[in-house]
Amino acid sequence: MKHLFKTQLNWTSKKEDSSIKKYSKTHQIKIEGKPILDVSAAKAFKGDPELYNPEDLLLSSLVSCHMMSYLYVCSQNGIEVLEYSDSAEATLEVNQDGSGRFVEARLYPKVKISNSDQIELALELHQKANQLCFIANSCNFSILHHAVCEAV
Repeated sequence: MKHLFKTQLNWTSKKEDSSIKKYSKTHQIKIEGKPILDVSAAKAFKGDPELYNPEDLLLSSLVSCHMMSYLYVCSQNGIEVLEYSDSAEATLEVNQDGSGRFVEARLYPKVKISNSDQIELALELHQKANQLCFIANSCNFSILHHAVCEAV
């Protein structure tokens, strides 16, 4: 089974000075039926720090997909999840030639479940969620999970 996703990017030249080396990085992403997303480069790369950047969006996609995969595997295993939060971070390495890549992402999920007898299983299921996660399966860097689980 395959699914097709479509995105439209729009950018117009708004040079910040007369030098061709200083193009504006701000642009818009349009996805049919959704609000327009204003995007720029990260501040470190001379972008608008108030806008989302591709690096923010990649990490956000990873965290969101992991949570949805985790909720799925918990439901398959009879675990009632009451709360889920994550404070993820990722390391981007930039080479001398300007190329770069993410080399690692670290997820710190904090999960509250209803049954204390299921804490060990709930922690183990992060690995299964990572195996199912569409975004994680599309990444070529390490994704580490530092999960915490408690019962309420």
